Amino acid sequence: MDLLSLIFLAVGLAMDAFAVSVALGLKIPVRDKWKIALKAGLFFGIAQGVMPLIGWILGNGFSSYIEKFDHWIAFILLAIIGGKMIHEAIHPDEDSDDEVDTGMKRMFILAIATSIDALAVGVSFAFLNVNIISAVLIIGIITLVTSAIGVIIGKIFGDLFSGKAEIIGGVILILIGLKILLEHLGIF
Repeated sequence: MDLLSLIFLAVGLAMDAFAVSVALGLKIPVRDKWKIALKAGLFFGIAQGVMPLIGWILGNGFSSYIEKFDHWIAFILLAIIGGKMIHEAIHPDEDSDDEVDTGMKRMFILAIATSIDALAVGVSFAFLNVNIISAVLIIGIITLVTSAIGVIIGKIFGDLFSGKAEIIGGVILILIGLKILLEHLGIF
């Protein structure tokens, strides 16, 4: 996987965390925005960076058995994850709480929930020519930055971007999956 594809993949993966960060920013006091932006960035960035590594380790355990189908697996996983993101953006859960919990336990749960897709992507990395250390760092750093920015944007601009961010992220993941498939089929 080339660097540009990896960066786009990282941006796509970060969109769930970005959308959650925007939602957090909507409901926080102004005085806490920088503290919560840093906290969200660290939690989401670390989770998004660690999960592909875990997936890659798991995927390497059985990669020799399915090398003939690896491009299909990557495509299907990314398409499902991207489709799920788009569906969730179009049909969001209604959350009417006026306050937001930004405690350690809640942030950990949010970080894990938004990085499950990164675990699946990590499994697909086991079947591709990916430098896992570079991938983990790029995904983690991009997620950290976009999550911190998401909190600030949420505070400044309200809910204008939350659904659109998940749609963009989903589309990016599907397109990267399609690119992987087409490259392995010799079409692209």
